[in-house]
Amino acid sequence: MNQVKKIGVIGAGAMGSGIAQVAATAGNKVILFDSNTEVQDQAQELISKMLNKLEDKGRLEGSAEEITKRITYADDIAEFKSCDLIIEAIVENLQIKKNVFEEIESVVSDTCIIASNTSSLSIASIAAACKNPQRVMGIHFFNPAPLMPLVEIISAVQTDPQLTANMKKTIESWGKVPVSAQDTPGFIVNRIARPFYGEAIRILEEDLANVPTIDWAMKELGGFKMGPFELMDFIGNDINYEVTATVFKEFFFDPRYKPSFTQKRMVEANRLGRKTGIGYYNYGEDATNLDPDRNDGLGEYIVNRIVAMLINEAADALYLHVATKEDIDLAMTKGVNYPKGLLAWADEIGIETCLNNLEELQAEYGEDRYRPCPLLRKMVKKGSTFYE
Repeated sequence: MNQVKKIGVIGAGAMGSGIAQVAATAGNKVILFDSNTEVQDQAQELISKMLNKLEDKGRLEGSAEEITKRITYADDIAEFKSCDLIIEAIVENLQIKKNVFEEIESVVSDTCIIASNTSSLSIASIAAACKNPQRVMGIHFFNPAPLMPLVEIISAVQTDPQLTANMKKTIESWGKVPVSAQDTPGFIVNRIARPFYGEAIRILEEDLANVPTIDWAMKELGGFKMGPFELMDFIGNDINYEVTATVFKEFFFDPRYKPSFTQKRMVEANRLGRKTGIGYYNYGEDATNLDPDRNDGLGEYIVNRIVAMLINEAADALYLHVATKEDIDLAMTKGVNYPKGLLAWADEIGIETCLNNLEELQAEYGEDRYRPCPLLRKMVKKGSTFYE
């Protein structure tokens, strides 16, 4: 693993081309392949354009030309034969990924590490397609990969434990912030962040506040860089819905992750957000959107309700050993730009207050969606905090 020098990236879309740029900028030789030659050509043009722009701004170590020369574009997966590490960044379809991993393994050496950039699919399932699943792991970058610092390193039950520690060193050498996660649905960020969207939509569906008001509250009072509806429109409502549906299914239909009809209808109506010109907001040239109701009392209710749900998810991830408390808080601040680590935020609010907020919601709605994590109850009994 200390000799990871040549990187193969499968998939030349926004994520794959971004990963290729990151690895090449760090000094690695990179081979980028996409079965769609048009997408591959677009990636080559985009990477060159981005590197030149960074060089012009003085934000590039080395020259754009040197980095560009480290990336070659393959015509066939067989060209990955000499790679030390392969990162797959293709469509979120389990069977397609398994087929690709099986094909990769037939080409690369026995020492080559094969990783998936999946955001929510089971690494164990993907690894099962390989004869040597011990070398398979998850390496999940966030979009856009050159800008977002966080990378989740995921170990499946089959993964050689030493690979995780070694891969963290490799990712650190690329100038990224790695965190370790167990192979559970959504890993750290996409699991814990579900209520940021789901509870905001529930508040909207209850007609307690409109879209701009909820976004205003979370930004101005909560300190978040983007409101949940702004962020869903930015990500793409189809992508956000698919991740929610996948996490819901993979958690055996736990009501905490249940998608909403609002999400489903937005996708069916092709109101996907910025990429279609309309989502929760209208992005047309002459479009007008509603103003928020800047009511501090209502805003505080919105923030307290959503943050309580986020803290509950973070506590549950810690309780079930998905990741360490440090990695959980690091993941949420570096991966989705939350204003504070959620577990540190819970200490600040008070663990008992967090528990009371959740118990009040569960009593009011009678839904398992709001059930508090057992860890919070135990901590209140002991009078303990996440960070002593």
